[in-house]
Amino acid sequence: MEMLRRSSVFAAEVMEVFDRSPTDKELVSQAKALCRDYINSRLIRAGVSWSKPEYNVPVPGGRLAEVSTILLRLGDELEYIRPNVYRNIARQLNISLHSETVVTDAFLAVAAQIFTAGITWGKVVSLYAVAAGLAVDCVRHAQPAMVHTIVDCLGEFVRKTLVTWLKRRGGWADITRCVVNTDPSLRSHWLVAAVCSFGHFLKAIFFVLLPER
Repeated sequence: MEMLRRSSVFAAEVMEVFDRSPTDKELVSQAKALCRDYINSRLIRAGVSWSKPEYNVPVPGGRLAEVSTILLRLGDELEYIRPNVYRNIARQLNISLHSETVVTDAFLAVAAQIFTAGITWGKVVSLYAVAAGLAVDCVRHAQPAMVHTIVDCLGEFVRKTLVTWLKRRGGWADITRCVVNTDPSLRSHWLVAAVCSFGHFLKAIFFVLLPER
């Protein structure tokens, strides 16, 4: 979509803030840029073709690329642990992908539930995996415009819920410590916790959304 193409335009500006304390606005911009990269990676992996080749924007360089690479690597591990949890999200939630309101409400409901018991990097990775899984569903069901909606929703959720937590950790670059300072067994432990949490509340969200289906 258009937002995937536009990501390269402000990529340089987004990367500059890694050298200082980022503002709320910058953290949200970074979150959305990372979401575009994550979604684009999952669309390519799923073999989903786009109507225009320029939509497949390459991952920008610098620190943002490093963060994106680690986010995707952790996402790979998370999705490997439970391969079916982050696929067919729309079917699991039993929602229509033809309504922007339904998609928005469903994603924000899932996002809120992920962080009910607190914020961890494992849960942040889970949030991105959900966004990407839902985006793949949308494109497969001929609703590519919904990708823009999902990215915007994630950005808004980060602004309202995760910005303060991110600022305390110096920004998105803190996720690199999950790989550098955590051995594989411990990393798998908190990833499993994120998966179990998501799987547990999927059923709860299903009943919350039941009246709106």
